[in-house]
Amino acid sequence: MRRVSTFLIGIVATAGFAFSNANLVSASAQEHIYEVYVGGMPAGFTLSAGGAQIIGVCEVMTEAGPVSPASKAGIRAGDIIFKVAGIEVNSVGELNEILNKNKEKETDFSVKRGEEELSFRFAPVKDKTSERYKIGVLVRDNVSGIGTVTYINKENGRFGSLGHSVVGEDKREMKIAGGKVYGCSIVGIAKGVRGRAGELRGMFLSDISLGTAEKLCDSGIYGYVSENYDLTNLIEAKADSGEVKPGKAYVYSTVNGICPKKYSIEIVKVDKNNRSNKNYVIKITDDELIDETGGIVQGMSGSPILQEGKLVGAVTHVFLNDPTRGYGIDIKKMITE
Repeated sequence: MRRVSTFLIGIVATAGFAFSNANLVSASAQEHIYEVYVGGMPAGFTLSAGGAQIIGVCEVMTEAGPVSPASKAGIRAGDIIFKVAGIEVNSVGELNEILNKNKEKETDFSVKRGEEELSFRFAPVKDKTSERYKIGVLVRDNVSGIGTVTYINKENGRFGSLGHSVVGEDKREMKIAGGKVYGCSIVGIAKGVRGRAGELRGMFLSDISLGTAEKLCDSGIYGYVSENYDLTNLIEAKADSGEVKPGKAYVYSTVNGICPKKYSIEIVKVDKNNRSNKNYVIKITDDELIDETGGIVQGMSGSPILQEGKLVGAVTHVFLNDPTRGYGIDIKKMITE
């Protein structure tokens, strides 16, 4: 088991990581209603960058002085090194192993930059302190964190979670080539207060495989639950925000252990056309939840919002000046991904 914190960003902080086609029940000629299991359970995400992702360039201190071969060649932050000297690279360790084997030889580097694949050729240099060969980059190969599963499609087992994109400690948005999703137990809470977002503290349950992650975008993390994942205790609902309106609603979230609980909220404002996925302004009204967490905290990202028995959205952000308030995303924006 591994203790982790939550995915983090922002001044409006994120409350943040072999089936058939989607089950679509026709509601009208233009609209479909999805039948889902409602989530609310915490999950631990380990997301792979698909290589060595560069989070910064730096200089290597050599006997001849400071140099940065990667920067000079044109490699920049955000690039992903996926092949070196014709050898596939999946981790930082593999990159370092190849560099130290090639030493100061001219070496081919294959790099992904967005949708492009670029080629560079240059030589590593020897760091005079460590005596290891480097190219002058700061890299990562994965990022881990906890979030909340919003829904699981009843027909195909595809899940949606989080409701927003993921960034690492360097504040850069993460791109993934896949990942693993584990059960998670919430073991502590840092309460939210005015001016500082709180957070859930969780423990990965590495013996409980929730599934695999295969997509990360502005609307969250998506993937498929394991075929042996137990769905029997989850409630069923229609994912339909067509008639959502300001007023009473509920959120399902887990702030202790592994089991979601139902808490009362108020949908204060509805803006379905918001391009930043801030489609709802919500306010926590449940005294128990406010007492435990102070309101919305990081790690609650993805907590499903229900109104009149329908899944209408998910919690995504907390207002730093009022932890009882935050934003939610419209479920249609999540589920159409």
